[in-house]
Amino acid sequence: MLGMVLAAGAGRRLRPYTDTLPKALVPVDGDTTIMDISLRNLAAVGLTDVVVVVGYRSEAVEERRETLERRHGVKITTVFNDRAEEWNNAYSLWTARDYFAEGVLLVNGDTVHPVGVEKTLLGNRGPEILLAVDNVKTLADEEMKVTLDESGHLRRITKLMDPATAAGEYIGATLIEGGVAGRLADALKATWERDPQLYYEDGYQELVDRGGRIAVAPIGEVDWVEVDNHDDLARAREIACRY
Repeated sequence: MLGMVLAAGAGRRLRPYTDTLPKALVPVDGDTTIMDISLRNLAAVGLTDVVVVVGYRSEAVEERRETLERRHGVKITTVFNDRAEEWNNAYSLWTARDYFAEGVLLVNGDTVHPVGVEKTLLGNRGPEILLAVDNVKTLADEEMKVTLDESGHLRRITKLMDPATAAGEYIGATLIEGGVAGRLADALKATWERDPQLYYEDGYQELVDRGGRIAVAPIGEVDWVEVDNHDDLARAREIACRY
């Protein structure tokens, strides 16, 4: 199984940091970046071969590749997203489709969370796709929310949902087993071809709509944050030093 980090996004709401860096390389604890935390977590659960999807300011990742590999004891393979500044992340994840067959633990490159999330996913292996879900947080409009069917599998995943109806928030970490590789790649392709501004979570919805089953793993009460703006960055800096 491989680790995978989606790190192609520009993160314009985090300027001036992202004038020269992709969002994943913004520091959150001294010189420790969001990507450092992602790589450290993956290495801690034994996933030392890591695919990083790059795009915006990809040269900054390439310049730090050897340092990141030495610091975390990992081997990094980069995949370049040629549409990173134009299209959303359904296409970004699809660019890494050739690696799905090996099984991947995917983390978003803008999420700061402790290694317990990776441990929860790996500790609940079995389903072809398993999503880490915060089932404790009070939800609002911006979160990527989920509802579940009677068997506890994913029914809907979208931001466009009444928070009161949701079972929780998908936090940007997924365990993808190799057996679903082709079907997931096809669902992602159909998604970005329909609308290149869609999220990869819309690809998960496409897979469910085609009859696929996606399970969830509740993470419980965990300090984590998706870093979209400067308020999120302040929160990330508050919690990252505790990990």
